[in-house]
Amino acid sequence: MYDLLPSLSVIEASSFVASPTAGLYLAQMGAEVIRVDQIGGGPDFRRWPVTADNDSLYWENLNRAKKSVALDLSRPEGRELLQELVRAAGQFVTNFPVDGFLAHERLAERCAELITVRVMGWADGSPALDYTVNNSVGYPMLTGAGPEPVNHVLPAWDLLTGAYTAFALMAAIERRRATGTGGEVRIPLSDVAIGTVANLGGIAEVLYARENRPRLGNAVYGLFGRDFTTRDGRRTMIVVVTPRQWANLVAALRLGEAVAAVEAERGVSFAGDDGLRFTHRDALYPLFEAAIAARDHDDLAAAFDAGGIVHSPYRTMLDAANDPALVADNPIFGAAENPSGFAYPAAGSFATLPQQERQPPRPAPRNGQHSEQILAERLSLPSGEIARLIDAGIVGVG
Repeated sequence: MYDLLPSLSVIEASSFVASPTAGLYLAQMGAEVIRVDQIGGGPDFRRWPVTADNDSLYWENLNRAKKSVALDLSRPEGRELLQELVRAAGQFVTNFPVDGFLAHERLAERCAELITVRVMGWADGSPALDYTVNNSVGYPMLTGAGPEPVNHVLPAWDLLTGAYTAFALMAAIERRRATGTGGEVRIPLSDVAIGTVANLGGIAEVLYARENRPRLGNAVYGLFGRDFTTRDGRRTMIVVVTPRQWANLVAALRLGEAVAAVEAERGVSFAGDDGLRFTHRDALYPLFEAAIAARDHDDLAAAFDAGGIVHSPYRTMLDAANDPALVADNPIFGAAENPSGFAYPAAGSFATLPQQERQPPRPAPRNGQHSEQILAERLSLPSGEIARLIDAGIVGVG
């Protein structure tokens, strides 16, 4: 946690991954992020993984450092309160539909400087999820050895969209600062996905080649990179990206003569060309497979580390959670009083500011924990009116 955005207040009305991630990143940099949900929790409030008491560890971690207001959004008075909170803050992040009571035009009627950043599925407003968008842009047909498609379990497009949403909000705020103009920014998940494919050269690649890239399993396209198995049965990934790493890898495995023989036979030099190493992998892989299979993992790891060679053994997420370098000794983690009651390392800001002291991660709120405070501070509602709203079931408190 860092207090880089102490004067920024954002209302968030959202669920699942992309939009809450934007709010999380803003909160981790010191913004006041006020999440507004249905009383009792929105559609992602119990999303797995959950504890034995059905507390969502997913929700608890995507909503750290935020404040929570709970309203009955099925009732006009609850919806009006959310609209007024958005206008009072001036910044709004949501994945609610374009039309309806949270349409930007309706919200901006009495707040022309309002900035709304809206996460969407498809640009036409139709719904989509990370898992369906990923299928649409073709990555499952590149993942794995084939021929069947392989869905990856990381919601990459959601996470990219969340980060892009936070960036877009700050860009819109800067524009408003310069021009006084608010407005809506729409960020479709599908556009983030296909735009990223294009940014990585994928669109140009298939149109230029007039065919799809072949399935490569665990091999890295265009580089010398693949998984290998050591003598003691450890599978490890090795990737070479520089001439120095290539030279050190060949030396560490004592393959200088064998590699030179392949170069002489094929009339190439692998010393400074990633593409040639990839193109001639049919000749190189067997040499490296045999050399790596003749040595134990720890012995190889020491030699690779000494040579600056990028490598990592495959392991489980439980292994990673128990790795001191990744978690216990990593300053991005700290303790927090979690609503679930389960104590575990909590992640704060991924960024490190060496000139500033890092604050510990903050807990996620309970549903409605800050309802009374926010309604009093933001809408100047008197305590009697807030009590009436609570008694009427329009406002929930944690």
